[in-house]
Amino acid sequence: MQTMITLFKNIKELIQVRTEPISFISGKEMKILPTIKNAYLVVENGIISEFGSMDVCPNIEVDQLIDATGKMILPSWCDSHTHIVYAGNREGEFVDRINGLSYEEIANRGGGILNSAKKLQETSEDELYEQSKVRLEEIMQLGTGAVEIKSGYGLNLDAELKMLRVIKRLKENYPISIKATFLGAHAVPSKYKDDKQGYLQMLVEDIMPVIAKGKLAEYVDIFCETGYFSVADTEFILKAGKQFGLIPKIHVNQFNSIGGVEVGVKYDALSVDHLEVMTELDMEVLKNSRTMPVALPSCSYFLSIPYTPARKMMEAGLPLALATDYNPGSTPSGNMNFVVATACIKMKMTPEEAINAATINGAYAMGLEKEVGSITVGKKANLLLTKPINSYGFIPYSFGTSQIEDVYLKGKRIDFV
Repeated sequence: MQTMITLFKNIKELIQVRTEPISFISGKEMKILPTIKNAYLVVENGIISEFGSMDVCPNIEVDQLIDATGKMILPSWCDSHTHIVYAGNREGEFVDRINGLSYEEIANRGGGILNSAKKLQETSEDELYEQSKVRLEEIMQLGTGAVEIKSGYGLNLDAELKMLRVIKRLKENYPISIKATFLGAHAVPSKYKDDKQGYLQMLVEDIMPVIAKGKLAEYVDIFCETGYFSVADTEFILKAGKQFGLIPKIHVNQFNSIGGVEVGVKYDALSVDHLEVMTELDMEVLKNSRTMPVALPSCSYFLSIPYTPARKMMEAGLPLALATDYNPGSTPSGNMNFVVATACIKMKMTPEEAINAATINGAYAMGLEKEVGSITVGKKANLLLTKPINSYGFIPYSFGTSQIEDVYLKGKRIDFV
C-alpha cells in the first residue's frame, strides 16, 4: 500500500498534546492543557505519526504540505451523547414552551418523546437515513470527529431496530467514529402505559437478543427520572444489558436526584449523563469510579433548566465530559463549539477545562480514548485547523461564530459542499 504523508507546519499552537497514554482527566488536572507553540505535525495514512517544535521539523518528502501559520490545531470534538437519528422535528413544542408549558407538561399531553416516536414509526428506513445523514454531515463540518448515537425514538421492536440499522449505515458510509447505544427505555409507549414492566421485559426478551446477534449497539441506556423509569427499572435494564454484552450508560439527574448515579456506578456504567441536579452523595459515589460524568450545557440553555455544577464537581476531584445531546425535543443543535463556549460562559469552566472535557474525556465516555481525543502518536488524525486566532480561548469567547477553518478526519479534509 502506498504511504500518504501530510505535513502541517508553522502551527501557531498544537493543542491537547499527550505523549503518555491517558484515559481521562480529573479534578485540578483539567486546568492543564498541554500544547506546543510553533509546531509541526506529520500524518501518515490517516494516523498521527510525529509532532514537535518547528526547530526539529523533519525534512521529508510529503504528499501534502499545509502551512498553518497563525492557525492552531487541536483534536476534533468528541460528542459522547446524541440522538441524531430521528424523524421530523418538534418546533411546535418549542413555541409551547415559550408560551409557558414545561417539558413535563408537554410530555403529559402526548408531546415529547412519544411525539418523536410516532413520527419515526411512520418514516421508512431509507427516509430516516436521508434525514439523519444531513445532521451527521452538519456536525462533522462543525468539528465533531467522534459521536455516540442513541436509539430511543422507536419504542417498539421494529422501529428501535430500524434506528440501530440506520446508525450502522451511517457508520459504514462516513469517516467519523460512531458508537451506537440502545435506548429503548427512553419513555413508556402509549400501548404499555399501564404495563411498564411488560415494556421493559419486551426490550430485554425481544430486542436485546437481536441487537447482540447483529452487533447493532455497544451500549445500553435508560432515562432514569421521576415520571419515566425508576432506579429499580434502571437496575433491571443495566443488568440485562450486561448479560447481552451491552455496556451501561444512563440519562440521570436531569430534573431530580433519585439514586440513579449510584446504580450507574454499581454496574460500572461508562458514563452518567445530564447531571443538572447533583447532591453531595452523588459526587461522593462517583469518586474513584471509572464512570464519566457528562454535562449537556446546550440542553440546559434550550430548556432554561439549571446547568451541571461543573466547578463543584471538578473541585471534588471528579472528571467531566461535555456533549451536545443533539435531539429534536430538548437540544436541536449538534454544535460542540457552542457547547464548549456555554460551558465556559454559564458553567464557569476555563477554556482548558472545557477543551479537555470536549476531547479526551468525551472520547473516554464512548470508549474511544485509545483512538481519538488527543494529539498522540498512533491515534487517528481527526483534527481541527482553526482560522487565524490569537489564542485558543478565542474559540469559546466568540461563542456565536465558529473559529474552525477545516476539519480533517483520518487525515483527510472533509468537504460536503
